[in-house]
Amino acid sequence: MGRHLLSIDDLTPGELGTLLDLSSKVKAQPGDYAGRLAGRSVALIFEKPSTRTRVSFEVAVAETGGFPVAVSSTELQLGTGETIEDTGRALSRYVQAIVLRTFEQERLELLAAAARVPVVNALSDFEHPCQCLADLLTIREVKGELAGRTITYLGDGNNVTHSLLLGGAKAGMHVRVGTPPGFEPIPQVVQRAADIAMESGGSVSITHDPIEASRDADVLYTDVWASMGQEAEADERALVFPAYALDAEKVAAARPDVTVMHPLPAHRGREISDEVIDGSHSVVWDQAENRLHTQKALMLWLLGLA
Repeated sequence: MGRHLLSIDDLTPGELGTLLDLSSKVKAQPGDYAGRLAGRSVALIFEKPSTRTRVSFEVAVAETGGFPVAVSSTELQLGTGETIEDTGRALSRYVQAIVLRTFEQERLELLAAAARVPVVNALSDFEHPCQCLADLLTIREVKGELAGRTITYLGDGNNVTHSLLLGGAKAGMHVRVGTPPGFEPIPQVVQRAADIAMESGGSVSITHDPIEASRDADVLYTDVWASMGQEAEADERALVFPAYALDAEKVAAARPDVTVMHPLPAHRGREISDEVIDGSHSVVWDQAENRLHTQKALMLWLLGLA
C-alpha cells in the first residue's frame, strides 16, 4: 500500500516544507532528477477537462524518466460501469502510481482504499492539493518565508479555497477569505484550518467585505466564480460576485508589493481584470509553471525516489 495525497492535510507541516524544498531543487537542477522514474509508469485518469494538470503531469512523469498513461474516464471501463475500486485494483498491477481528476472526493477515497500504489488527487470538488503545492512554492519564491505572510482569497469558497486554507495554515500563513454570504468555504474545513493555525502561528478569517479582506495583504488570489460542474449557476453567480473581482481597487488596498495569483483558466473581465492579471504584480504564469516542478517532486517523494 502506497502513501497517498488526497488532501493537502495529508501532509504534516514538516512534510510540506520538505516537498517545497524538493520542488525548488528539482526546478533548479532538473537534470539531477531526469532518470529517477525510469522503468515506472503512472496512470493519469481525467474525469474532468484539464489543461495545466494534464500536461504538467504528463511532462513531469516523462521528464523524470517515467511513462505517463493519460486517459479519460470514457476510455476506461469506468465509462461502462466498472467500479472505481476495481479499476484501482487492476491498475495497481500495471503502474506505480495513479493520479485522478474527478468530481466527488469519495471517489478518490474509494480508489485509494483499493489501490496498492500511491493515489494523487489531481482535483476534486472538495480540494486541489497539487495546485496548492505550486501556489506555496510560487509565494515562497517571491516573498521568501511563508510564515507570517497574509494571503487573501477573493471569490467562491471552492476546492482551491479549501486547499489554500489548509496549506496556508500549515505553512504558518494568515489566510483570509473574502466571499459573498452563502458561498463560504465548508465550515469543517475552516475549523480544521483554524486548528492547524493555532499550532503553526498562522490564522484564518472569513469575511464578506472584499476591501477589508484585501487590506495590507501580501498575496491576492482569486479563481473562477463557477467551478466545473456548476456551469448552470454561472449566470446567477455573475450577479453576486462582481464586488469580489480582483481589480485595481483590491490591489490598491493591499501592500505595495502585493503578489497577484490565479490558478487558471481565468475569465478575464470577470473574477480578474486584464490590467491585474497582465500587470506587474501578477505571477500567474510562474504559478502555472510551478505545477510542473511540484508534481515532479511529489511523484519522486511518494515513490521514495527523491
